Amino acid sequence: MGTAPVYFRSPNDGWMWATVPDGPNGGSDGAPVVQMCISHKLLITLAHKTILSLKAFTRQHMSLPDRTMNGSKGAQASPPPQGIYVPVPTFFAGEGTASYDPVTPPLDTKTQSEHSLFLVRGGIKGLVILGSSGEAIFLRNKERNELISSQRKTLDENGYKDRPIIAGTATQQIDDTVEMIKESKDAGAEYAMVLGPGYFAPSTSQQGIQKWFEAVADRSVLPVMIYHYPGVTNNLQITPATFEKLAAHPNIVGTKLSHGMIDDQTLIAASPRIDHDHFYVFTGLGQNLLPVLTIGGVAAIDGLAGIFPRIVVRLFRLYNDSAAKGTTKEDIKAMRDLQFRICEGEKIVAKWAVIGIKEALARMWGLGSKTGGRLPLAGGFEGGDEEWKKWEKTFQGLRELEEQFKAEGKEG
Repeated sequence: MGTAPVYFRSPNDGWMWATVPDGPNGGSDGAPVVQMCISHKLLITLAHKTILSLKAFTRQHMSLPDRTMNGSKGAQASPPPQGIYVPVPTFFAGEGTASYDPVTPPLDTKTQSEHSLFLVRGGIKGLVILGSSGEAIFLRNKERNELISSQRKTLDENGYKDRPIIAGTATQQIDDTVEMIKESKDAGAEYAMVLGPGYFAPSTSQQGIQKWFEAVADRSVLPVMIYHYPGVTNNLQITPATFEKLAAHPNIVGTKLSHGMIDDQTLIAASPRIDHDHFYVFTGLGQNLLPVLTIGGVAAIDGLAGIFPRIVVRLFRLYNDSAAKGTTKEDIKAMRDLQFRICEGEKIVAKWAVIGIKEALARMWGLGSKTGGRLPLAGGFEGGDEEWKKWEKTFQGLRELEEQFKAEGKEG
């Protein structure tokens, strides 16, 4: 037995809902237990047994949500399972292949699937497809759907039905965003990661940002994650106070914070005004993983993990395992050492973004082509082999560590 939350939009733009027991063990006395959020100041009245039933409901849905479930039509949506996710690059046909086109090379779904399996076998919890690293802005809608459906099929057929796909959107028109989310769900995605509307960033108010995301979430057929990346949104800023309001929406379940403002990340991840069982904070920077875990973030959606999954997953698991049993000095040293190695590798992502990720994947693991991108990113490193020599020692060391973890049977 559990509870069935029912949501109503309140006149003051807050949320009001009743938690109605759906069986004899669902509530303290069988009566609805009412929670209200007025002007986003949460007033909670909960009986003890209802708290327990809500926790049971959360546990039931934490592994992977029903692909038809979304908070905008009744039930509160669940966040994605905790773990390390990868914003996967999109692989295109490389130079020398029969289908190569220097302007618009077609998708290479075979290599895409090889990379997806490389990741999940290394302990990656799920895939973010069509994010910034996925060159989503260079893909047609038909290609977006093909990419999602091909990778959902690959995961399902290889025993990874429990690994969610989070599909990115980067359009700024609300109806187009909602339609794109619907198509992503139809193709097999479980979550939508929505980039903020940054074209008029200097003129956009926090209230405008809030209402834009709420309008998307109200209409979305998938649970929504807020993608906050000032570097690609004209320096659009979403304040911690705005995040507190958005986190109260039943269909907004988390955020990816792709910036280094650790004070803002703390004010979101540790906020007592956010229900952190419903709203998860992921850092978009693996170099911030350990600090973000200590302030209440749940994990990372990280580019370097797309090259060395076991290393990044190992740090995540070491932190959580040590927190559960009691952190020792040895644990702290091991975590610091791993974070240091991750930070060394992340420099290539910080400088070269997806070009660096593709270069490293091709050179380290033979996955894809280091020149396999669409204009204007096609061509790989400027400087070619000479540029790679600057990174080779660091990446060879990371490869040896990744292979060591694999030999030890450590999925991270």
